[in-house]
Amino acid sequence: MTLARLGMVIDLHKCVGCGACEISCKNENNVDRDMFWSHHLIRTTGIFPNVNYEFVPTLCNHCDNASCVKACPTKAMHKDDQGLTLNDPNKCIGCKSCMLACPYGVISFNAKEPHGFWRDKAMLIEAGTSSGQETAKEVGEKIPYYNPDRATTYAGIRPKGIVEKCTLCDHRLAKGEEPYCVYSCPAGARIVGDFDDPNSEVNKLIAQYSFKQLKLHAGTQPKVYYVRSY
Repeated sequence: MTLARLGMVIDLHKCVGCGACEISCKNENNVDRDMFWSHHLIRTTGIFPNVNYEFVPTLCNHCDNASCVKACPTKAMHKDDQGLTLNDPNKCIGCKSCMLACPYGVISFNAKEPHGFWRDKAMLIEAGTSSGQETAKEVGEKIPYYNPDRATTYAGIRPKGIVEKCTLCDHRLAKGEEPYCVYSCPAGARIVGDFDDPNSEVNKLIAQYSFKQLKLHAGTQPKVYYVRSY
């Protein structure tokens, strides 16, 4: 039984497009380079000097009617009792059905062993710089910025052959903490809350402002709402 419907409101009027959400997400969740659990859309329209620039932060929408969950043949992609859309790496067979079904393009596939740079023995400058492997060894971690907290609810580093995506920092939520992208946003543009709670801040915001959601035509009932304009 679902006990909550956690989701996010992003206030585009407060967002400054700094990318702190994307960087903090990578550090918190040990996300490999060229892969993003938190990303953005950019659009420029008009003709100079009448130009309009839009920056829209993106992440998994943790949809109520998640197409990725429906498409998963092993039930690895599933909904938890907080309404989060999560992936069980022990059940994932890497078939990518969820990726094909997701209309938002927010699910990534580990086609190779992640964080290969930190296992590389090659030096950029022979006898002049350390290799990635030497750096990781000196730091004493799998990767120099490895966060062990991620492994409390999900693999600290996901293996080759499975998909991965935003979990809304379920490991932080379990401790009563905000997702790290919310905590790290310098403008306070991100708010997480329970859409089943009429008194939650997220419900107050979408009642106060007109809002939009991405690709509503897909019928997934996304739980990331955007208010105001960038």
